[in-house]
Amino acid sequence: MVIDIAARIIKHNKSVVISFFIIAVISAIAQFSVSVNYNMVDYLPEDAPSTEAMDVMEQEFEGSVPNTRVMINDVTVQEALQVKEQLAAIDGVEDVTWLDDAIDIKTPLEMADQDTVESYYKDNKAIFSFSIRDGDEVPVTNAIYELIGEENAMAGEALDTAISQEMAGSESLYAAALLVPIIILILVVSTTSWLEPLFFLTAIGVSVVINLGTNIFMGEVSFVTQSVAPILQLAVSLDYAIFLLHSFSDYRKKIADPAEAMQLAIKKSFPAIAASAATTFFGFMALTFMNFEIGSDLGLNLVKGIALSFISVMVFLPALTVLFYKWIDKTQHKPLLPSFNKIGSSALKVRIPVLILVFLLIVPAFLAQSNTTFTYGTGDQPEQTRAGSDKIQIEEAFGKYTSMVLLVPKGDVAKEADLVQELESFEPMTSVLSYVNTVSSVIPPEYLEESITEQFYSDNYSRIILHTDAGTEGDEAFSLVESVQETVESYYGDGAYSLGESVTLYDMKNVVQKDNTLVNLLTIIAIAIVLLVTFKSISIPLVLLLTIQSAVWINLAVPYFTDSSLVYVGYLIVSTVQLAATVDYAILLMEAYKENRKEMTSFEAIKKTIDEKIFSIGISASILSSVGFILWITSTNPIVGSIGLLLGRGALLAFIMVVLFLPAMLLVFDRFIDKTTWKANFFKGK
Repeated sequence: MVIDIAARIIKHNKSVVISFFIIAVISAIAQFSVSVNYNMVDYLPEDAPSTEAMDVMEQEFEGSVPNTRVMINDVTVQEALQVKEQLAAIDGVEDVTWLDDAIDIKTPLEMADQDTVESYYKDNKAIFSFSIRDGDEVPVTNAIYELIGEENAMAGEALDTAISQEMAGSESLYAAALLVPIIILILVVSTTSWLEPLFFLTAIGVSVVINLGTNIFMGEVSFVTQSVAPILQLAVSLDYAIFLLHSFSDYRKKIADPAEAMQLAIKKSFPAIAASAATTFFGFMALTFMNFEIGSDLGLNLVKGIALSFISVMVFLPALTVLFYKWIDKTQHKPLLPSFNKIGSSALKVRIPVLILVFLLIVPAFLAQSNTTFTYGTGDQPEQTRAGSDKIQIEEAFGKYTSMVLLVPKGDVAKEADLVQELESFEPMTSVLSYVNTVSSVIPPEYLEESITEQFYSDNYSRIILHTDAGTEGDEAFSLVESVQETVESYYGDGAYSLGESVTLYDMKNVVQKDNTLVNLLTIIAIAIVLLVTFKSISIPLVLLLTIQSAVWINLAVPYFTDSSLVYVGYLIVSTVQLAATVDYAILLMEAYKENRKEMTSFEAIKKTIDEKIFSIGISASILSSVGFILWITSTNPIVGSIGLLLGRGALLAFIMVVLFLPAMLLVFDRFIDKTTWKANFFKGK
């Protein structure tokens, strides 16, 4: 069947090539209609408490949770009030809060509560908090910068979002500009034709463009997907093209007719490419089961990308190669790298120390990677940037800051007053703004103008705004969220809502931690099933999965031992992606070992296998590692950067484990593999 399809592809090669290029051009145009979502809150499940709270607040109140702070230096109280008016006048700035919202500034400040005053104004510096309308972060923050000038500072979640939006496009181009020459260099030294690498990149490049274009049916993608998926698809599926063209090159030495050689190459390489694509496909499929939908968004995109890459390599690349094979012939060159014939014996000399070392590391690495300090937001901007230095200035002057909003059932003024009084006693609390303590608990709101009451009361709810110095995430911030929620629940039961950045991150933490176990389990099960079908063995999937999973654990344990925090979304995605993407190295080595083992002893078979396959595995690992490290170097987004670093380091570790640890495991468990593999037919001689 494969050979019949191959024959049709070769026969209609011009039509196939033209069709793929037309689809690619249409997709390239279509991708500009796909919007990118930079708001992580949108990817929380609909039943998350903070998501439900946001829905209620949007229905009941016009204002939003403060997500930005501006600090003005060398300013009097009157000048600060003027700045407040100017900020409020900017289209897209909502609910500007300052000292006059917390106390009556007509009375001398010396007579007011000094802790409250210094939360908003001290040392002639004024700090304003407000929200910026979703979707308008870039123009609004630019307008604010124009207003406050270079000498003042701004920080907050909305600014981080604006920076991500502005940098995403330029960073992707920068990453591509670095990556493509590196990949071409790697491919040039791994082939014997100057032009062959362009065929690899064209085949996968077309599938990447088509994948980007088909996102139009999804409507929008997350910023993580936009930044990571195209480059990751390229790195992971480039192997498919290499497998096919290397097989084609081998058959060209035996068969004069290029069309026939390509048909045989398709037939021979199809099982290896299909197995490689299947493990990656089902590994990425596990991401689609995440409740935190950034993972499922990326997973769906990568699953679609792997399927398109597979089709492109098996259909488009053969047609393209047969159409232009003369160009490959005319640009032949001698091998640029030496032979690797003695690597196998060298690798096997260290098999005992490697086995001991890895088995000593597995348990500590497993425990360490599950005890790493995690962050759940997008993290801080680099200190050398204006946003990073501004945030440091603001925190040095006024401390860390986060705001929470409580929505409690309207009506019982006395209960609300008691709640506010209790909340004011919490240590990280800098101020509590509500009707009962800002206006008066004894003045009925219906006697006042709506402009005074609308920020505190809707038809059904009373709004209480909390300002704290606990930060947005971490033990102190999450402990405060829990304490506030428990306190409010003791007054109102399930009838109250809480929201804000720290509340969202607290929910995110709870959601993604549940995702972790599910996604990793699904990945391992899916890949194990593919390996079971591919090798018809019970033991081989166990050996291969232990090899790659050990590399994953060691990789993810590094932040624990270096005492650095890790963005949890990056950790969760890479724990799946590294396993799905690098298990191909183990498959490639195992397939060759199985064949060699039918003709020679286990020691000779593994030595020959390493000599034969280390080059191919090294090329794949170097490409994936380059992709990871370039993402890390070029991205200012902490999530994308952490995915890049983990991926780059993970690919190197997987390569080392497959070349040194897996051969040692195959020697140790050779008899067990023989007995638990259907029709293994291992060589029985001495």
